Amino acid sequence: MIRALCAACSLAIMLTGCGGEQEADTQSTDIQSTETQETTAQSSTSETRKAEASTDAKSREPAPELAPFNEAVTFDLTPSLGSDRRLTVVGETNLPGETRLQVIVERELSGVRWRERVAVAEGGFVAGPFGPGSGLPDGGYRVTVDVQEGSVQPAAVQGRLGEENEHLSGPLVQQSPHGLGKVARYRQRFLVGSETRRTHDQVEVLRVE
Repeated sequence: MIRALCAACSLAIMLTGCGGEQEADTQSTDIQSTETQETTAQSSTSETRKAEASTDAKSREPAPELAPFNEAVTFDLTPSLGSDRRLTVVGETNLPGETRLQVIVERELSGVRWRERVAVAEGGFVAGPFGPGSGLPDGGYRVTVDVQEGSVQPAAVQGRLGEENEHLSGPLVQQSPHGLGKVARYRQRFLVGSETRRTHDQVEVLRVE
């Protein structure tokens, strides 16, 4: 009887020991899993910080310098009348893309003006149509194209023309009346009418076709 009791006690002790080892193994696995997750999280955070640092470094890099504009400013205008007798101005220029211009059409007899702001694109621009709804009356007109001051030009244009358009050159260039650097102005006269008017000027006569 005593031997049977001792054998039962020994078996109970062995089973208890096995259960403890199993529990210890489970705790060890849980700890290793937690450590792995923490290591992965730290690695991910480190990579994110490196990426942010790289982005910050790139944003601090200076923008590439643009070559200054070193040509004499040129314009070539082609005004045309539509069937509604309103004027459209198509122009070509050697100014950089995005250069801001102001196009003004003025009737010489009355001084009435129409104006529009445009930007150069691929070496040219289109402005208009100009005139009242009833169309332009017969008579003389003047088209003026102004290169606006450097302070209102986009950054890319300032990189070519200068902050005060100081790189503008040629016979069309003059000092800004507001003392804000250089501007450029081009003017062209033309006549509107169904019949050629007598004039000693070399001026284009526009008719509605």
